[in-house]
Amino acid sequence: MTASTEVVASSVWSRRLREARGALRQLLKDPLLFLGILAIFALIAVFIIYPLVKVFLVSIQTPDGIGLDVYEKTFSSWYMRRALYNSLLIGLLAAVLGTAIGFLFAYGITRTDMPLKPFFNLAAIMPVISPPFVGAVSILLLFGNNGLITSKLLGIYNYPIYGLRGLLLAQVVTFFPVAYLNLKGIMESISPVMEEAALDLGASRWQVFRRIFLPLTVPGIASAMLVLFIESLADFGNPLVLSGSHFPTLAVQAYLQITGMYDLPGGSALAMVLLIPALTAFVVQKYWVSRKGYVTVTGKPTKPRIQSVSPAMKWVIFSACMLVAIMITLFYGIIIIGAFSRVWGVDHSFTLRNFQYVLDVGWQAVKNTLFIAVTSTPVAGILGMIIAFLVVRRRFLGRSAMEFTSLLSYALPGTVVGIGYVLAFNTPPLLLTGTALILIANFVFRYIPVGIQGGVAALKQIDPAIEEAAVDLGADAATSFRKVVLPLITPAFFSGLVYSFVRAMTAISAAIFLVSADWQLMTVHILSQVSSGRLGAAAAFSVVLILMIMMAIGIIRVVVNKAFRVRVETRF
Repeated sequence: MTASTEVVASSVWSRRLREARGALRQLLKDPLLFLGILAIFALIAVFIIYPLVKVFLVSIQTPDGIGLDVYEKTFSSWYMRRALYNSLLIGLLAAVLGTAIGFLFAYGITRTDMPLKPFFNLAAIMPVISPPFVGAVSILLLFGNNGLITSKLLGIYNYPIYGLRGLLLAQVVTFFPVAYLNLKGIMESISPVMEEAALDLGASRWQVFRRIFLPLTVPGIASAMLVLFIESLADFGNPLVLSGSHFPTLAVQAYLQITGMYDLPGGSALAMVLLIPALTAFVVQKYWVSRKGYVTVTGKPTKPRIQSVSPAMKWVIFSACMLVAIMITLFYGIIIIGAFSRVWGVDHSFTLRNFQYVLDVGWQAVKNTLFIAVTSTPVAGILGMIIAFLVVRRRFLGRSAMEFTSLLSYALPGTVVGIGYVLAFNTPPLLLTGTALILIANFVFRYIPVGIQGGVAALKQIDPAIEEAAVDLGADAATSFRKVVLPLITPAFFSGLVYSFVRAMTAISAAIFLVSADWQLMTVHILSQVSSGRLGAAAAFSVVLILMIMMAIGIIRVVVNKAFRVRVETRF
């Protein structure tokens, strides 16, 4: 390094040090804000970073000290290597197919005048507000050993639905709505002016789609694929129901290592291996894909003339969307039928005893699930908005670290989180295992990223001068946030609340490690019923859970509307 280079580097570091000192002095002028930032860092360290560190440390423990013996022993088995390959394969296939279907739905709704758009939109978002393994239960009811289609209609018994084909179908149906919602928002924000101009200049519809529209959606497509890859890779419910013994996946094997073989080091090693591709996809999605975009600069937004596709192609898109929508309707319809059937596959006569079973045997799980969700939802929603406010509106040392670590939980597979919480909070002074608090903490820190991202996006659209005026009039940081900022970002706050509540009601991958005899959840009961072959009871639990979620979304909307005197609508 030359002398001039050293001088420049020293000057840069000196300037950054002065800026850091200045930011710290400014921060110390508001002690409440300073203590709040310290408290958030402490919570992130305890409930996000510490469990990951514990998983890693356990995975490298050997009788002789520290080493990679556990990894070598675990992956010397071809079965575990196969589980890794299967997890990556199903993640990639689900990402590609799910994004393709999501793109098809989004394109048809935003760029064509095909009929039944509200129906397609409803069909596309139904899997979002239901337990993630309802699709797996539906597949068993339709295509299992006593499936309505396989055994009753086609006369095919013992159809091999377990494995790749059944699991891929469940993953695509479960997660394509994530791609749909993402791409729909992007397509609605793309001005149609360039497309219309190209058509007016003589370009064919295919040329307009390939050279103008598709390039503008490439960042959204890439982002959706990465998100679906993370979601599918981290999923636990569908693989546990449908993977079978001949198609192992890492998430399920990590669970079985710990709960079946009581092998904490082996399960931790599998969890760490599962974490690597999920975390890589998250970093790529956040710091590369999300920063790439193509913007069409126009004046006043215009409503597109619906001419993006030919009449023939419109009906092709309509038919494809209808096929998927019918499948989703069939999935949820069969759940309702199964819930009212006496014995699925044997006696389909009408009965209410499955719901009676839910109210008798499963009533405590219903109350526990509601309590955990209702308790964790407002905490996650408010904490997400506070972190978003700090990241966007305040300058302090460690701001980027706060943003990254608070969003990190989105990339963590539930299996990893569940194992980490078991290891981290199983001994004093943080003895939380078996209590409601460990479930609440898990749901709060697992599902705040959506609220944070929504809050960040909303705050970037609000002029900081509004908050500065409040401060000039004597308001402190807490008052400014509560009375000025929060009402302005109410839609994002509402979305964060809904997402946190839905996920708290339907989560299984981390929660299955954390439930106890005193704190059972409905999702764990559903898996238990499926494992025992009581599909009617599992369907009844699923119906009750979906109805509770839909009612809760309406209640949350009313409460938020009255609290902030604004009108908010969910994207669901």
